[in-house]
Amino acid sequence: MKFLVRLLFVIAGLIFAASLLVVMVALLMVWGLRAIWCKLTGRPFVPFAFALNPRAGFEQVFRKANRGEAAARPTRRDLDDITDVEPKR
Repeated sequence: MKFLVRLLFVIAGLIFAASLLVVMVALLMVWGLRAIWCKLTGRPFVPFAFALNPRAGFEQVFRKANRGEAAARPTRRDLDDITDVEPKR
């Protein structure tokens, strides 16, 4: 029984690997046909790419955090109203 389960997993893995290979070949063919088309029509060939700024995600999160801190942080005037606490020195 264990052997059949292992064999089933191996077959499933091979099918998954083959499907990934088919997708990669299809994308490579599309990329190649696009490159040939650009060469035939005289257009510049620009690879499939997009601008990625890794700092943009961090900046967005930090901006949200800073806005949240500003709203949650009490002002100095609010702290002066506290009378039952003695500050440490």
